[in-house]
Amino acid sequence: QVQLVESGGGLVQLGGFLRLSCVASGFTLISHAMSWYRQAPGKERGLVAAIGSSGGNTNYADSIQGRFTISRDNAKNTVYLQMNNLKPEDTAVYYCSARNWNSHYWGQGTQVTVSS
Repeated sequence: QVQLVESGGGLVQLGGFLRLSCVASGFTLISHAMSWYRQAPGKERGLVAAIGSSGGNTNYADSIQGRFTISRDNAKNTVYLQMNNLKPEDTAVYYCSARNWNSHYWGQGTQVTVSS
């Protein structure tokens, strides 16, 4: 059974930090590009950060550039999103995504709330 399970979300104050984790099971992580998306209330889901299957290529949304870092540990079947200097506008449900040429999987999401 394919699963992506996110964790690490929570409530944090302005300027704080969180580290999200996404643990994959039921498929081969190394064959998938991994991404983090987020969706705020009343808004569409949008890409936050992405990383290639080997970890060598990353890209980020302009709004989080320089504050968030995506990484992966294929040996642990885990992808991370380190989020620093958090702002209220970062408040959203964060979703993990795994994608390759013939499959696309989503996690259930983890809530991140940043208070001012």
